[in-house]
Amino acid sequence: MRRSSVFYAVGAFIALLVLATIGALFMTSHKNALPAPVVAGGETPEASVQQTVALIKAADFAGFWKHALPPADYDTLRRDWTRPRPDEQPVTPEQRADFIKDMQQLTEPDAETKLYAIARPKLNQLQQQYHDQVPIMIGIVQNIAITGVAQSKDLTNPQKQQAAEVINVLAPWAQKVPWFDQAKAKQAIAVVVAAARKLDLKTPEDLRAMDFDTAMQKYDTGFLAIKQVLNIYGLPLDETLDSVKVTLLENRNDHARVRLDYILLGKPLSTESELIKQDGRWYSADVLQNVREAHDRLSAPPAPASSAAAPATPASAAPPPQTAPVKPATHSSVTKH
Repeated sequence: MRRSSVFYAVGAFIALLVLATIGALFMTSHKNALPAPVVAGGETPEASVQQTVALIKAADFAGFWKHALPPADYDTLRRDWTRPRPDEQPVTPEQRADFIKDMQQLTEPDAETKLYAIARPKLNQLQQQYHDQVPIMIGIVQNIAITGVAQSKDLTNPQKQQAAEVINVLAPWAQKVPWFDQAKAKQAIAVVVAAARKLDLKTPEDLRAMDFDTAMQKYDTGFLAIKQVLNIYGLPLDETLDSVKVTLLENRNDHARVRLDYILLGKPLSTESELIKQDGRWYSADVLQNVREAHDRLSAPPAPASSAAAPATPASAAPPPQTAPVKPATHSSVTKH
């Protein structure tokens, strides 16, 4: 049966926020204040990462990309943003109708009260049916995730270990979160409704028609909502961002490697990031590689109709990708939403 109720839309939105934030944890650094004006790259590898986290904490994604890329690559990213995507599927009439209906219900007058009225009995039902099963289900998901990480061909062994450590910290938190708590759900619904009103998206076409600057403003709104929702459920992202310390491990031949130590839910963790120097400034090697590869795929001649080529990835970008080191063979994509 098709589930088009706003309750499920809100739940799915919150779940996506959680997943997006887990990815963002790999980009954290130091608790410096937001620098102004934003400049491309950093004078040192440490300064580059520190400015990255300041921009993320401030939810300034336009500034993030201006800082993360050399000027020529930044200009290319902006031009690529509105280029046609060869792999973009048309929106079906059903998808369009659902999107319009859900956004109308999220933004109508007194939406918070109406949505909570829908959610409250459902939360009671879920509490009765699944309260005892949630820790078990999360444990199963934890094992699946760790297995997937271990079997990944795109991650190095240190990356696999780092990812597993994050999963093993987040899983116990998720098992203890009162997901069916009505007071918390009411707060989360209010956050989602406020974000939906500010996003002001009425149709799926509104998403696809956004230029770079407009899209970055929408991402800022979405990420602020991420932090609010996660804080409601006991995962204060800003505390993690504030906790990270950057240590230079290696710097030679215009390549550097840094370690990021941070605290996640009271547990000390670390990850590493590689940077490269171009025109006297330091940039994340992964971010730069991902954007350039995405541009190359977008610019490549279309494959013959009879071929079974893999779909291309657009050059435009979602909220910042992780900056943990990835070997040159890794092909992370930067996607536009």
